[in-house]
Amino acid sequence: MRKDGDVSNPSAPDSPLTDSTAFTIREATVDDVEDIARLVRELALYERAPEAATATPDHFREALFPREASPAAYAHVAERDGAVVGMAVWFVSFSTWTGRHGLWLEDLFVEPAQRGLGIGKALLTRLAAICTERDWTRLEWVVLDWNSPAIEFYRSLGATPLDEWTTYRVSGDALHDLTTRDVGH
Repeated sequence: MRKDGDVSNPSAPDSPLTDSTAFTIREATVDDVEDIARLVRELALYERAPEAATATPDHFREALFPREASPAAYAHVAERDGAVVGMAVWFVSFSTWTGRHGLWLEDLFVEPAQRGLGIGKALLTRLAAICTERDWTRLEWVVLDWNSPAIEFYRSLGATPLDEWTTYRVSGDALHDLTTRDVGH
């Protein structure tokens, strides 16, 4: 990757940045929230849960670009031929074991027609660079156990599964019910 963020297909030897595989990785701007919302909906469809993606562009605008607070989340996008074709949405995590921050990748998605060009790898490379630049100790994410292409891709980059950990979630009615439970003394 060049300093300006232009990237070309790493599998094409000596490919100039002006070829048809060139793309740019950059920090998302407020102008990208419509595309981020679109890509999240595409990801939800791919993950067989389109009804679960209820976030609107306004939700992303509030989280990524709040007017009076620090952002709760961040995003990088991949742009090709003037269109946003991929995204990585992430937030800062913290490890009590290391006493240092890390980066939690909430979603990584590249449009199916744009895969195989190195865009996903370039997005993850940028996030790894953020961790290194800030002396953060971890870059972590989850992947659905049936998503073999993603699992193979992540393993090819040196990622290892944490099979001994199970992710838990409380949401919806259960989340509301938990707030009203008698905690006792």
